[in-house]
Amino acid sequence: MAPELDAIDWAAPWLAPWRAQGQTLAAQALAGAGSAQALNDHSAQSVHGAPGNLAGSACPVRFVSQQALPAGEAYEAFICRTRQVPTREGLHDFFNGLCWLHFPHTKTRLNVLQAEQIARSGIHSVRGPARDGITVFDENAAFLQAPDALWDALVAKDWTHLFITLRPLWAQAQLVLFGHALLEKLVVPRKGITAHVYRVHASAPGLAAMDAWMAYDLSAAKLAAKPFAHLPVLGVPGWWAANAESVFYDDPAVFRAPRALVEAR
Repeated sequence: MAPELDAIDWAAPWLAPWRAQGQTLAAQALAGAGSAQALNDHSAQSVHGAPGNLAGSACPVRFVSQQALPAGEAYEAFICRTRQVPTREGLHDFFNGLCWLHFPHTKTRLNVLQAEQIARSGIHSVRGPARDGITVFDENAAFLQAPDALWDALVAKDWTHLFITLRPLWAQAQLVLFGHALLEKLVVPRKGITAHVYRVHASAPGLAAMDAWMAYDLSAAKLAAKPFAHLPVLGVPGWWAANAESVFYDDPAVFRAPRALVEAR
């Protein structure tokens, strides 16, 4: 089993969208079922909580032991071919499974994009721009639905404006962490953990709407261009007690100036 699942603080604000399913699944895995079986037991259940939309969709994959992956076959190609996800015990693959349950359409789209790139170009020691962008998204993305002013300040790395001047505007934003490596890192929070933020224009709030919009929006060409903004996630208002004081953001090693400004100095 994976005792590190015990280290997850499900009260952490960034885990709010994952808490209802995740806490139960972690307990089940720790009780002896293991991650793959716990995920499979819940895969046909609604995770968005509203019947009649994407919440009613069963998870499109099953979770299997890592040993099911044949030697020499790429992980992403195997998933696309078999609709099975090789799963090891541990935080990384556990959070990956939760992402499949909560964002089945987005994860399927990413897998198809990866498999297409592998079929076209094969596996090499260095990923091309498209595979690299897809992987960054899958491992470390966060989804932000927010007013233009917040997004513009984030892109500009105008941290004072983003987190202090515009602080009340965060009440109108929805930020959801998606990358399973990002979620894994935050089990032991530290100030420098940074997400690659992708802006969402879903027609409604909530994970189901995000999932539908993202699956429609993503393409290899778009992800190859790295359309991300960088966000130190513990700076999000309400996510870390210390950021209630403005001095929290006076840390240029974390809240870095835009590259053009640094180069001009």
